[in-house]
Amino acid sequence: MVVGTAGTVAARAKRRRRERSPLASAGLHAALLVASAIAVFPVFWVLVTSFKPDARAVETTPKLVNQSTVDNYARVLSGEKGDFLAWFGNSVLIALLTTLVAVFLSATAGYAASRFRFPGRRGLLLSFLVVQMFPFAVLIVPLYNALLALGLQGTSTGLVLVYCTTAVPFCTYLLKGYFDTIPTDIDEAGRVDGLSPFGVFWRLVLPLARPGLAVTAFYAFLTAWGEVAFASAFLSAADRSKTLAVGLQVFVQQNRTEWGHLAAASVLVAVPAVLVFYLVQRFLVAGLSAGAVKG
Repeated sequence: MVVGTAGTVAARAKRRRRERSPLASAGLHAALLVASAIAVFPVFWVLVTSFKPDARAVETTPKLVNQSTVDNYARVLSGEKGDFLAWFGNSVLIALLTTLVAVFLSATAGYAASRFRFPGRRGLLLSFLVVQMFPFAVLIVPLYNALLALGLQGTSTGLVLVYCTTAVPFCTYLLKGYFDTIPTDIDEAGRVDGLSPFGVFWRLVLPLARPGLAVTAFYAFLTAWGEVAFASAFLSAADRSKTLAVGLQVFVQQNRTEWGHLAAASVLVAVPAVLVFYLVQRFLVAGLSAGAVKG
């Protein structure tokens, strides 16, 4: 009886230690609200600025609502301020091709690294991590020379290959960790049923790896969608061949910046990324956590 009472008292004391006081809880929530406001405010201000004329976008005493209008969006979409629709089409094409190629290469390479033991396997995985350490500025010159030698400089195909060089290593390492969480018994059962190694990968393992594939697809899409340095260096200087991220530079002139049009174009650029995130959000947490279990 004494032992039971002591255990109950200890459990209550432990529970009290875990519970926060009302003051601590209020302070924590206040800190979270402040942090959320700081994170959301820049996005909110860009959205507000996109509805203001350029003359009202930057003021000494800024106002939340000041001659709000949708003219900025109309001029950007109509092509009066740059060929926005052509930039949008180029960005969509390049981002989708990068996503498809990067996901396919990463999935096959990650599956091979997870299931097979071959010479140089550890060195290959290590090289995937080393590649991520190089900043984009260091890679521009060698990649430019490589594309020039292949005759792909100034083309969308060359830019897709460049984006894959940055997306594939990280995605491969992530998918390798996710494939490690899938039991090998599934592979053996597929082989017993007469499937080839690729058939096991395609018909059995890939459907189970959808969360991991969603994460890699989202990462590859964002890599190509909002990148500026590579797109500026490797695409043709013609206005219609630019991507959205590069095309936004049209609104930043030598003597003035069209803040209203720039903000409106930025909001339009962000919409596809938000839609892609909405489509894959239910897979993101599962894919990231599962891929981080094993290395």
